[in-house]
Amino acid sequence: MGFTIKELETLTGVKAHTIRIWEQRYGFLKPSRTATNIRTYNNDELKTLLTVALLNKYGYKISRIDEMNAEQRHREVLNLHFQDAQHEHLINELIGCMVDLDNYGFENRLNGYLAEHGLEETLVTIVFRFLEKTGILWQTGRINPAHEHIVSNIVRQKIISGIESLPPAPDAEPRLLLFLPEGEFHELGLLYVFYLLRKRGCYVLYLGANMPLKDVLYVARLKRPDYCYIHLTAVIHRPAFQRFITGLSNQLPDTRILLSGQVAAETPRNAPNLVPLQSLSAAITYINGL
Repeated sequence: MGFTIKELETLTGVKAHTIRIWEQRYGFLKPSRTATNIRTYNNDELKTLLTVALLNKYGYKISRIDEMNAEQRHREVLNLHFQDAQHEHLINELIGCMVDLDNYGFENRLNGYLAEHGLEETLVTIVFRFLEKTGILWQTGRINPAHEHIVSNIVRQKIISGIESLPPAPDAEPRLLLFLPEGEFHELGLLYVFYLLRKRGCYVLYLGANMPLKDVLYVARLKRPDYCYIHLTAVIHRPAFQRFITGLSNQLPDTRILLSGQVAAETPRNAPNLVPLQSLSAAITYINGL
């Protein structure tokens, strides 16, 4: 697949202006041109730039990097003795596997880190940083949905496996009802919170993605949760979502509605029982205080 220079900027953190300068002065990037003379970069050039950017970030001069071949650059990255550099290198490798549709490579790298560090640290340190880098391209439709589905389903399986390894939680207070509203399907953040709550021994009803308001209300009236929890990666239809939140708040006045994700900062505060939590870390801090 081909990437624009702005997409390279998003994935590598290197400004488009800097990428252009590097192209003019050095030989490690050789983009193609479209019929309208727009630069386009292939998968190998993306992976090259990810490696170059990482070495440059940790003190290597571009002129020195340019003298290395691909194998030498890879060796130098592995020799970086900074923990965050190795985390970033793994994230870059996951991006490379994603664009190549290499599901085995993606899962093997993830499994290696999981075996050494456990699920919670892997999700926070690696997976969610990977999703931050790639999420913008997913939301704008620039990456084929197949790329998203392959890696999302691998991560989803890991979280579900972690949940299944936990003992059943007692039916005790506080009760939490977790779901995504109708039209929302990105549930990895919600699954992660489900895992954390279950690990802490909380009683959780997990409805999953794409839940119509009437079905959420049906369950809530029967089970009377103390909290409804929603985590949103993005909301496309904001007026519809606002109607959903207003309806939920009006129909469940005694239930606190916890809303996390970037959208929490942009949601009008006209629901008195709405608790906005602008990030997963804010949600985790709140949950730890329950």
